[in-house]
Amino acid sequence: RDCLLSRGLGDVYKRQALLLIQNNLPRDLTWPFLLTTLVLGIALWALRDGRGAKDATGKEQPAATLVHFLLPYDIYSHVSARVDVSLYVFERILRPLWAGALILAVGVSAETATISSLQGALGESPSLEVNYAWMMLYSFVTLLLYDFIFYVIHYTEHKVPALWVIHKVHHSAEVLTPLTRYREHVLEGPIYAAGSALAYGLTGGVFAWIFNGGITQATLFNIGLFSLIFGFNGSFRHYHVAFHYPKWLSQWLHSPVMHHTHHSYLEKHWDTNLAAVTSIWDRLFGTLYIPEKDEPTPWGLGPQTQDDYRSFWQNTTGPFRDWYAMVSGNTIKTANPLAGGASSGQSTDSTD
Repeated sequence: RDCLLSRGLGDVYKRQALLLIQNNLPRDLTWPFLLTTLVLGIALWALRDGRGAKDATGKEQPAATLVHFLLPYDIYSHVSARVDVSLYVFERILRPLWAGALILAVGVSAETATISSLQGALGESPSLEVNYAWMMLYSFVTLLLYDFIFYVIHYTEHKVPALWVIHKVHHSAEVLTPLTRYREHVLEGPIYAAGSALAYGLTGGVFAWIFNGGITQATLFNIGLFSLIFGFNGSFRHYHVAFHYPKWLSQWLHSPVMHHTHHSYLEKHWDTNLAAVTSIWDRLFGTLYIPEKDEPTPWGLGPQTQDDYRSFWQNTTGPFRDWYAMVSGNTIKTANPLAGGASSGQSTDSTD
């Protein structure tokens, strides 16, 4: 038992944790994925004759030129796009203070507990022989568990006011660019990093026990399958061009345009499409929304509170202002979850 744990934590987890975190976490800002986004954008422009791109109001507008279709001025000159850059840089500066220690601590603890539980309940590892089919299954199970944990965290952030004020920073984006994927408050990064490490630790522990520590995830073009799927989807789902999947496929995988509706402040779009990759959990728990072709999706928090979350400083201090308002009983109450916050002492039940 001690030998297996040692191998699991030493030879398996240290190798896999670093490789999986490096190679399988979303890498949608790397050149391969950005170039893929560019190529797909050009293809959509040609196939739809310049249609399908949305403007800063979230409405589809025909583009006169390819450059305007791919890089519209009203999107990339918007104050929201500039704040994306500031929040990204600020979060990346602080990330080394917590990222490595938190990810490894959660992952190691999860894997250790999983291996110990399996050994206690079922005995020593069966030491099955590894083949590519098992590696594919390992990748698939990791993807599903990651997606489920992401869904639970995301759903909770939308439903619990004290957590929503952190996640609100991401939803304060009034336009979508590939960098919006990383528009988050510095307090939110550790939450999702811990969830990701938990998913890898749990599945790593199960498969380390089954194969006595001798399995890795499947790759394609030397890229982890999970990274390939989520990295592709991640770069385009925060892009202003509406990319639809066939409806039958959208029942299983999130199309990029489904995340447009998630960022919309229209009431019919609230709290929808909460998973990261698949549509399975949204369909199972009733939060799936598949938009119609060129359906308008105005982005941001809506007119009631957008002005309180527009600048870098407002977004950085916003959760603390909102928490103070909650404690002091000064929070605006509305039926719209996007409208809660700390603005004034008045309360209203109206929604726009």
